[in-house]
Amino acid sequence: MSTFRQFTYLVALADYRNFRRAADAAYVSQPTLSQQIRALEAGLGVTLVERNESPVQLTPVGRDVVARARKILLDVKDIKDMAQRSKAGMGGTIRFGVTPTLGPYLMPSIVASLHRRFPDMHLYIREGIPDEQARELARGELDILLSPLPVSGGDLHVEPLFREPLYIVAPPDHRVAQATLVSRKDLAGIGFLSMDRRHHAHRQTRAICEDLGAELLEDYEGTSLDSLRQMCGSGLGFAVLPELYLRSEAGGEDMVVRLALADWSASRSIAAVWRDGAAYADSYRTIAEAIATEARRILGEPLR
Repeated sequence: MSTFRQFTYLVALADYRNFRRAADAAYVSQPTLSQQIRALEAGLGVTLVERNESPVQLTPVGRDVVARARKILLDVKDIKDMAQRSKAGMGGTIRFGVTPTLGPYLMPSIVASLHRRFPDMHLYIREGIPDEQARELARGELDILLSPLPVSGGDLHVEPLFREPLYIVAPPDHRVAQATLVSRKDLAGIGFLSMDRRHHAHRQTRAICEDLGAELLEDYEGTSLDSLRQMCGSGLGFAVLPELYLRSEAGGEDMVVRLALADWSASRSIAAVWRDGAAYADSYRTIAEAIATEARRILGEPLR
């Protein structure tokens, strides 16, 4: 007879495509995981895994079984969460995913505010690549995600929160930085720095470069907004930075110049995302509302 644990092992193998890493993720030995998956195949009377492939591949029926098993496992998790929430109220530990192009500059004040309101609720915050974190959310490894749009993935609730303006910044000693008003033609051929290409910010900067006739510097990718600002300040290239970062104490404009560009504007949309039907959906919505309120407050303040 198939067991809940066997399906857990199979889903772990589907996620990691490697028996050792799947066993580590499931906190069992590799022989135990392998034996239980063979027992599951014997009980179902089908082959689920192509064992001679590297990385491990699922058979067509294996992929179908994993899709259904994943939903069952998430439903069971939500049932447990629902029971826990009925006892704890607005409490417990929430696994919160956030992009490094936003979290360090927006979340500190929000965390403090939420802790004052809900002292029994704790945020376990993990920074990461938004696309990768959306997959972790769908697998139940994260509870809520703060990300630029778009976010792809089925069975996810997307709650748009606010739009954040983007600005082009330049090294202070560059000729373009000296102009009171910059035209689009002034940026033709200018080299732009960007984040790692897995980030939304990279794709958006590429689109901005194409629109302005500028050049995306593929050989120089930042790992954070700080690194982009510092490389820009050193004269390596221009950059596109978001408003919340430019207003923050950690960021700012101490080594770059924000350009006043005629007939041009850009922004990004930020959303909170959680799984459809999540037991803690009300808690996630409360967090989302707090984030939207704080972001709009900051964005509405006059520039320093």
